[in-house]
Amino acid sequence: MKTQQLAITGSGMVCGVGLSAPASCAAIRCALDNFQETNFIDSGGEWIVGSSVPLEEPWRGITKLVKMLAKVLPECIACDPGIRLEQVPLLLCLAEEDRPGRPEDLDNRVFNETQKELGISFHPRSAVIPKGRISFAMAMRDARILIYEERFPNVIIAGVDSLLQAPTLTEYEERERLLTSDNSNGFIPGEAAAAVLVQPPRDGQNGIVCTGLGFGQEKAAVETEDVPLRADGLVTAIQDALTEAGCQLGTTDFRITDLSGEHYGFKEASLAMTRVMRELKEEYDIWHPSDCIGEIGAAIGPAMMTVLLAAMRKGYSPGNSVLAHMGNDDGARAAMILTYQDRRTG
Repeated sequence: MKTQQLAITGSGMVCGVGLSAPASCAAIRCALDNFQETNFIDSGGEWIVGSSVPLEEPWRGITKLVKMLAKVLPECIACDPGIRLEQVPLLLCLAEEDRPGRPEDLDNRVFNETQKELGISFHPRSAVIPKGRISFAMAMRDARILIYEERFPNVIIAGVDSLLQAPTLTEYEERERLLTSDNSNGFIPGEAAAAVLVQPPRDGQNGIVCTGLGFGQEKAAVETEDVPLRADGLVTAIQDALTEAGCQLGTTDFRITDLSGEHYGFKEASLAMTRVMRELKEEYDIWHPSDCIGEIGAAIGPAMMTVLLAAMRKGYSPGNSVLAHMGNDDGARAAMILTYQDRRTG
């Protein structure tokens, strides 16, 4: 059965190392970061290191989320001058509802205030997907319906998030998840917004084509202590994505993930590879943009796609076929098989 494939053809991004997709991707390619001491102090009395987005004003909270999102949405459709934001369904990825320090009424406020910031009304088929890091994969699943069943020619998937909030940092530090002066096994908090333009594959375009999509549920989540980690959830997600794509993992050239510094994520990813990879590969690179921009929550999915799109168009990726995977703290896992196709040259 032929998979309902989706092409990612445009992108926009702001993060701690760039205020546009080209600037962000260039910095990440060079392994630059903007990790600096924040205004928050850990329990040991030391400044918490983070990656903040240097906007023109010192906005914070939901206002800053709106400002970041309003920058990336126009950028991601700039590749097609005929597209107008109000005519395209927007699938907006936000922090999961139980995320520590999540602002009250986040979904409605970000959605509505971004419309005011841009001076438009989003398309009626737009929706918010508050599922954290796997939001992007869920949005891709919804985009298939919009494009192949409802016949929309374009869909925008965007994500915006910030972990640089006092309640968020306090709880993650208490749970020993944050990188601090007393904990080396933790992540660096960041913030970002990213958006991608999704279309059905067609002649005359070049972009990343999603050929397979899969989901799983891990019982041994990051804070679970009584269940041994076997990476069952990630293995299921990868295998389902490979089945949809009709290929083996060995045919992919590298992988890109949402890993952000905690040992758990790297251990899980390694276990999954030993269970799914059926052939020996001399090199199988793993990219994790969070090394440069910190943990950016729900923005990581479209940020990963932005990094991939730039790398493949400019020819500095290890290949044209990639496994992407991501996961939430509650054990939800998602995986995608992506291939670069340049249909302008046949």
